[in-house]
Amino acid sequence: MNDMNSTRVRKIVHVDMDAFYASVEQRDNPELRGKPIAVGGSAARGVVAAASYEARVFGVHSAMPSVTAKRKCPELIFVPPRFDVYKAVSQQILQIFAEYTSMIEPLSLDEAYLDVTQNLKGMEIATEIATEIRARIKQVTGLNASAGISYNKFLAKMASDLNKPNGQAVITPKNGPAFVEALPVKKFHGVGPATAEKMHRLGIDNGADLKAKTLEFLVEHFGKSGPYFHGIARGIDERQVKPNRVRKSVGAEDTFSQDVHAYEPAREGLRPLIEKVWGYCEANEIGAKTVTLKVKYADFTQITRSKTVVVPLPAITDLEDIIGVLLAPIFPPRKGIRLLGVTLSSLERRAPVAEPQLRLAL
Repeated sequence: MNDMNSTRVRKIVHVDMDAFYASVEQRDNPELRGKPIAVGGSAARGVVAAASYEARVFGVHSAMPSVTAKRKCPELIFVPPRFDVYKAVSQQILQIFAEYTSMIEPLSLDEAYLDVTQNLKGMEIATEIATEIRARIKQVTGLNASAGISYNKFLAKMASDLNKPNGQAVITPKNGPAFVEALPVKKFHGVGPATAEKMHRLGIDNGADLKAKTLEFLVEHFGKSGPYFHGIARGIDERQVKPNRVRKSVGAEDTFSQDVHAYEPAREGLRPLIEKVWGYCEANEIGAKTVTLKVKYADFTQITRSKTVVVPLPAITDLEDIIGVLLAPIFPPRKGIRLLGVTLSSLERRAPVAEPQLRLAL
């Protein structure tokens, strides 16, 4: 990124592993290579956690019900997830990042932001750093990664999707504003399906439409997200890459395409949300003691149900159990459910496990 040599311009790289869970499974089992696979349960109420690129050709994607995925791709092979393996590979990738910068902000087990403005290799050009990192990941793990390079987090995240899989793209300060203007709002990072739908109702279809709205208008309609939308419409995002941060909470939610009335579809709809928040905690070595379930009904009224435990949840299965306990009493629901969300709070840094020889030295 030659025009990013000014010290005032940040150099941000967003690294995103390609079909991470599915790629790990194909790496470890040669019989799965080149075949359409889905990580997740194949049962009637199962859901796809990740899909290989061979499966994506058929329209299979994460969070899709397994029955739908199987209908789209009759040859689809289901593989149960192995989160311990994915976490171990994620740790290898984080160690590679640490060779280049200490400014690393993991978003989940398979993606992270890196600030390489000042880097440990003394390299001037961020695109060269991204190329090296991707080559190192391939060398160490055998897996492909894609990367986006830009002057802020929003554009780096958008750039990492442009040449997937196994590619990278750069959005320069010169090109950033024009790139955003042409981008459909449904593709904006930070704009979910429900927000995109609301924007369409307000006549906002792309970045140019968003840019035309005043800050006051955006705050009126989108609350605390208004200033963020106002900035990114202009290619501006001042958020810093925050290494080793412990957030107050981490959450994920999803609006169903059709209202849900039964327990099992609701439970399956929650699974990708559970995996998302758990993946964030795992990647950041964080434990959570409070679990909150959010339920929004068809009439837009909503409730929350929470449970707090004494020590941080040790495994994703414990989180699934608590969500099940919180979810069951609301069925049968008084009306259809349009949205479900999961939030983890009371977060704390997990204590590092001491090496045996260090304990002997004490």
